[in-house]
Amino acid sequence: MRAPRFNPLHLAGWLFADMLLVLALVAMGDRGDPLAAEAAARPAASASAKPKPSATPKPKGPRAVRNKPVTVSIDAAPGDRQRIEQRLRAATAAYRGRQAAFVLTFGRHADPGAGGAYAHEVNSLLAKARPEMFKGATTRDFWKGGSSSGHADIEIYFYTY
Repeated sequence: MRAPRFNPLHLAGWLFADMLLVLALVAMGDRGDPLAAEAAARPAASASAKPKPSATPKPKGPRAVRNKPVTVSIDAAPGDRQRIEQRLRAATAAYRGRQAAFVLTFGRHADPGAGGAYAHEVNSLLAKARPEMFKGATTRDFWKGGSSSGHADIEIYFYTY
């Protein structure tokens, strides 16, 4: 004897998934618009009232990371930690007051091991060169092929605020 062609049990999973989708849509539609509530709470400005200067509004929500990096380069001999630190300070001087989220450093060398080691050395001195800028920043060491050593290209991804 053959099994019936239509078995309602086969539809149970689809029915459950559809109900879950409807519940999710209802829950999302139930949320109010926070910007509309703020606008309604503020009194309307009259024509005779002068606008008050206000401070820069503080951004709301979590910080984001800018999608375009700031790229700087330094040249200093491997092992010369003082010179690397000086070069880092000079290269990042224009970005004072900003905080880095993560940093990608590409050490140039013909040998991948030596290039990666130089990038690691540069990254280890970032927080010493600019503690306020690189505090808590994630760093990654990379090798970039080249015949010369003692050169690093640094990509710094800053927070939006």
